[in-house]
Amino acid sequence: MNLDNFIAVSGLPGLFKMAANRGNGLIIEDLSTGKKRFASARKHQFTPLESIGIYTDDGDTTELKIVFRNMLDQLEDHPPVKASASPAELNNYFSEILPNYDRDRVLIGDIKKVIKWFNYLNNKGLLITNETTTDEEE
Repeated sequence: MNLDNFIAVSGLPGLFKMAANRGNGLIIEDLSTGKKRFASARKHQFTPLESIGIYTDDGDTTELKIVFRNMLDQLEDHPPVKASASPAELNNYFSEILPNYDRDRVLIGDIKKVIKWFNYLNNKGLLITNETTTDEEE
């Protein structure tokens, strides 16, 4: 699963693709419209999805791509709950996807964001696992 060019931008809703890097910001492409625009580094913070980790109870983190892969693997048997679901439902779902996530450090808002991002990227067909093709080639 390749999350290399996908970023979250503070102050802007949704996810973006990094189109180009400038000294004072980034040229970002809106995944829903395809429009490109400049986002200033003075006004926004940029978080690449590949750098996001979910805290686990062993003091470590699990990469977001592994969480997304778990969600994809369980999509038919256990589809994601709605982001507007109750906190108990969100915690139950996330504990099935990542059983050892740290319940004290991973907030409900974080779980909602992961579910929204997953649904958005999956509906756009952008969550493709590359590992299965490399395993078959060997």
